[in-house]
Amino acid sequence: MRNDITRRDALALGLSAAAIAATGAPANAQSAIKAADVPAPKLAIEKGATLRMLRPVRFVQADEDVFRANAAKFTKETGVEIKVDFVGWEDINQQTAVTANSGAGPDIIIGFSDAPHIYIDKLIELTDVADYVGKRYGGWLPLAQRYGKKNKSDAWIGLPFGATAGPLIYRKSILKSVGFDKVPEDHAGILDLCQKLQKAGKPAGFALGNAKGDGNGFASWALWSHNGSLLNEEGDVVINSKETIAALNWVKQLYPTFIAGTTSWNDVSNNRAYAAQEIALTANGVSLYFSLKNDPATKAIAEDSEHQLLPKGVAKVSPMAGLTLNAMVFKHSQYPNAAKAFLQYMLEKDQYEPWLNANSGYWAQPLAAYAEAAVWSQDPKVALFKDTMKTTYYDGYAGPISTATGAVSADYVLIQMFASVATGAATPEAAAAEAEQRCKRYFRRQR
Repeated sequence: MRNDITRRDALALGLSAAAIAATGAPANAQSAIKAADVPAPKLAIEKGATLRMLRPVRFVQADEDVFRANAAKFTKETGVEIKVDFVGWEDINQQTAVTANSGAGPDIIIGFSDAPHIYIDKLIELTDVADYVGKRYGGWLPLAQRYGKKNKSDAWIGLPFGATAGPLIYRKSILKSVGFDKVPEDHAGILDLCQKLQKAGKPAGFALGNAKGDGNGFASWALWSHNGSLLNEEGDVVINSKETIAALNWVKQLYPTFIAGTTSWNDVSNNRAYAAQEIALTANGVSLYFSLKNDPATKAIAEDSEHQLLPKGVAKVSPMAGLTLNAMVFKHSQYPNAAKAFLQYMLEKDQYEPWLNANSGYWAQPLAAYAEAAVWSQDPKVALFKDTMKTTYYDGYAGPISTATGAVSADYVLIQMFASVATGAATPEAAAAEAEQRCKRYFRRQR
């Protein structure tokens, strides 16, 4: 097995120029990533195996290019044909549900975050692969363990491939023009900044629509930064709390400072508004910075932009989860060993390191050893994303992940609670009570 995709390989496989730049190191290039010498699980690939995989569409073109190139390498080395389909972020949950409920379709789906916990009875265990790559690459980071393992168990039902954070991104010059060097850590300071940005004609904009990444991310931050949570550690629904009411009142004050239309925003809306210089502050993955930096027309915006962890508010640390790519293998697959072998192959250094670098920081690693990847030292504005999967915050925080917590997220309960208060459709008290009722319905069904 070769150590890298060579430039000739890349051209033959049709990679983009960005992907070639990311993977085109000479075959004898030295990597800083250490791989322990541990025995791999014996996975006898089934005769005549073919695989179909579904995963979320890329935000960075090189993500798809290198992923497909790695899959082509696996086919070349094993003879297992693989069809990889990339689908929209808003569609992946629906297609996963159809696959799970019908018992037919893709062998492997890379879903988001807690998806394996929703369909746990439909999946095969991946503990052998998880234990192997964990020992080989320095151990799984906390968020990967939270989403990968069954609750209160060491059995793995998902294999996290990486997570994207949604920290703040802002225009340095515009913040300076209204008297700020960075975004304050306290809620009053954030409100003050946003009011001044609005008066300056360069408002903030945060998604209050049903957006899987940005909408849920903003709602969770608003809640967690007030020390609110969906559940307590025992799994009781505690969303209707004084902390939640405080968060709702804060967002009600904050919303009038936003650019118009944020209640209908999806996961690309804030990217477009920031690139068009309509807003000076939002929260987003590194894809926004990446696209600005690589377009001559917007390079100056990227140079004037800075990232910052989501402000703590009254929390002890930045309360920011990572939207996680989480691979699962379905029981209906005729080729479970081939599926597990493929996922193991994709997480090995020879494949994973070029893919991680090609993503330019959009996806951060789930395994500790990959913190030494070159991507994290190439641009200071990207380095902040390196530790995304070290966070202790997650969908369903602070209780156990389950089918019900996944349903609450998929049904946008939190973001709709905040949007209803922001727009004046409900009082904070009424919105929190309704969210509590919606959550409890899901948890009653689970029992």
